[in-house]
Amino acid sequence: MAFRKLIRESAFQLARHDLALFLEEHEEDLLVVFREELQQLDDEIPEENFFIDINMVGLGETILIAALRAIRRFLRSDIDRPLPENSSVVKITAGSGEA
Repeated sequence: MAFRKLIRESAFQLARHDLALFLEEHEEDLLVVFREELQQLDDEIPEENFFIDINMVGLGETILIAALRAIRRFLRSDIDRPLPENSSVVKITAGSGEA
């Protein structure tokens, strides 16, 4: 069992930087698909079930961007490096439908 873990860890170390680059190169495509899926989810949920109007697409996109950043930082071993001050953040406005 320890041998399998060694092989898995070795393969991960070889591929991690390429995986981070792949995610970075295809981030916009992933965001487009994610926006569409969240919009479909938002359309399927009756708004009367919510106490407030939540911009699901904007909120979900913000969460996905943060998750992608976290994954890239992990893959690049940048865990201890703080985020740059000028990093982009999506602004969410409640009920506007815009992100």
